[in-house]
Amino acid sequence: MKNADVAKRRDEAISRGVGMQTQIYVDRALNSEVWDIEGNRYIDFAAGIAVVNTGHCHPKVMDAVSKQLARFTHTCHQVLPYEHYIRLAERLNAIVPGDFPKKTVFVTTGAEAVENAIKVARIATGRSAIIAFGGAFHGRTFMGMTLTGKVEPYKKGFGAMMPDVFHVPFPQDVHGISTADAMAGLTKLFKADIDPGRVAAIIFEPVQGEGGFYPAPKDLVKAIRALCDEHGIVMIADEVQTGFARTGTMFAMEQYGVAADITTMAKGLAGGLPLAALTGKASLMDAAHPGGLGGTYGGNPIGIAAANAVLDVIDEEKLCARANELGSRLKQKLESIRSTTPEISDIRGPGFMVAVEFANPGNKEPDAGFTNRVRLEAQKRGLILLTCGVYGNVVRFLAPITIPDAHFAEAMDILEASVAAARQG
Repeated sequence: MKNADVAKRRDEAISRGVGMQTQIYVDRALNSEVWDIEGNRYIDFAAGIAVVNTGHCHPKVMDAVSKQLARFTHTCHQVLPYEHYIRLAERLNAIVPGDFPKKTVFVTTGAEAVENAIKVARIATGRSAIIAFGGAFHGRTFMGMTLTGKVEPYKKGFGAMMPDVFHVPFPQDVHGISTADAMAGLTKLFKADIDPGRVAAIIFEPVQGEGGFYPAPKDLVKAIRALCDEHGIVMIADEVQTGFARTGTMFAMEQYGVAADITTMAKGLAGGLPLAALTGKASLMDAAHPGGLGGTYGGNPIGIAAANAVLDVIDEEKLCARANELGSRLKQKLESIRSTTPEISDIRGPGFMVAVEFANPGNKEPDAGFTNRVRLEAQKRGLILLTCGVYGNVVRFLAPITIPDAHFAEAMDILEASVAAARQG
């Protein structure tokens, strides 16, 4: 088989609404390496968009999945419950930031976790309005894309969004947007559009993912916490992309000194299996009536088994420390490239959730064309990279945290060569 032949079949069989960044059709994968159907080998700096933080096919995760497959694959927890679902909930209740009693709900996707967090906030407060941030990404369901602060490709052409959702600016130092600007946006919103007493929740990403890997400043997060406390608003941290050691701590919110009332998570939770969760204050999580939350596949037993193994691997292999080490080495490499690459306008991100932003050296405008050339040059050399950002001018680095040193060093050499080639044309 050839990639081009399968790509033609895909075009004829799959909706074009499912976008693709590559035409590489994977045959197998192991840790940080993938091989396509033609036998070409790549180093994976996408990790399924921060899903396989513990690497492709980690032996401990695969063993847990295999053992669960031999026992049962599905019963629906609401019909026939199982103990390891409860055990995982207990573990998340213990490790999610917040010094208060917590409870957990398991669902299937990050968007579903966000949807249910909004439901919990609304029923617990008796309010309906939600505040989100420009540049945010919270999913492709109707509530998810309404909360998302990016029109193309997520909202364009899909009609009216959900009511009672408001956006304020998110700080981006490189683009001149400060915490003061964000808080001024909230003040203006409360003066002009919405009584804070009608707001159920404020939702934010500790590091904006699709929006460009912009970390939330500490003063912003603390100000949101104070505002929520003042007005009885539920604070929701969307940790779908930041969770599970990616930022150098199990959850990014550990680095802020305050805790959210509800935390949403998915991606890195189950090592590649579809599993998501929301964990929050027990008093909030118990506000919904029985049957108001859940879903047929929520907390599938195979995904639950994988997630319990993932938590073991993160602890046993000290992946939080490993993320900080790898992120530091990546930033050092990017800084060395920056010395000969005026197109680099910013390097940022906590732990191993690092991004580089490119701009035209002359007019300082975001340069999506240069960014895409870097991605394509890297792909030709065997390195898979992802772009992101409202302007499409950011490369985000999301390799498995388990990547071997030799593969990481190889990837850094490819990255340097790719940026140099992109500069030549």
